[in-house]
Amino acid sequence: MSLSTTTHINLRGDARAALEHYREVFGGELTIATYADAGAAAGPDDADLVLWGQLESADGFRVMAYDVPAHLPWEQGTNGYFVSVRGTDAAVVEARWERLAAGAGAAVVVPLGPAGWSPLYGMLRDRFGVVWVLDVAVAYDGA
Repeated sequence: MSLSTTTHINLRGDARAALEHYREVFGGELTIATYADAGAAAGPDDADLVLWGQLESADGFRVMAYDVPAHLPWEQGTNGYFVSVRGTDAAVVEARWERLAAGAGAAVVVPLGPAGWSPLYGMLRDRFGVVWVLDVAVAYDGA
């Protein structure tokens, strides 16, 4: 079992361009899933936006990005990132989730459960205001 943390940046319509730019800077393999790929587009304007994107280079650089959909509030520079925790063992991911969610002030944003790209995914804001996304890492076979 392993766990890793990754900076996960939140953009509005620029996630693909940002990830492509970072690939030019750092090199690496780019993986992008759109809202349409995951069957999660709220409308035609969201279909080609990035729901989940990741750049990973051979030297260990990794960054994730997504396009915040139009129905959610977003302001550049405000809530600009998440801390993404990815693991290979669901029990370990669940245990970390429970610990982060414990205590006064923590709030679940997306309950821990299956998602279109992972057998286990969830999002929560901890008692310090940090937004965490936790999931079980699996190979993505899409576009």
